Amino acid sequence: MTNTHHDTEVAPELADLGLTDKPDGPGAAVMLAAGIGIFVLGLFTVLSEVSEGIHTFVDAFDGDYGVGPLAGKTIMGTIAFFVSWLVLGILWKDKEVDIKRMFWIGLVLGVLGAVFMLPPVFRAFA
Repeated sequence: MTNTHHDTEVAPELADLGLTDKPDGPGAAVMLAAGIGIFVLGLFTVLSEVSEGIHTFVDAFDGDYGVGPLAGKTIMGTIAFFVSWLVLGILWKDKEVDIKRMFWIGLVLGVLGAVFMLPPVFRAFA
């Protein structure tokens, strides 16, 4: 690792701050994990309409609190987020990763997941 931050090429005013360079891996990991979590939430929304078995599975997470099947779908998305964040965070802890690319991949996954949660979309699979 270098002693100066690599953003000094983009913003020369950072050079005087003496920032140390840190790997982009942890930041990229959380951005991609967020997209994965949203995508899994949307995917379970669609799969719940397609498969009676999956619908029953996600309904089991309600716990009689009145939340309904959304509780199971949200739990699956949350688990996907934390597991992927943990795995990617460990793999990319000290690595330089193309953070812009991971941002865009995470964004695309998040948008797809959000589209899957739109009623006209998931009802089309019913």
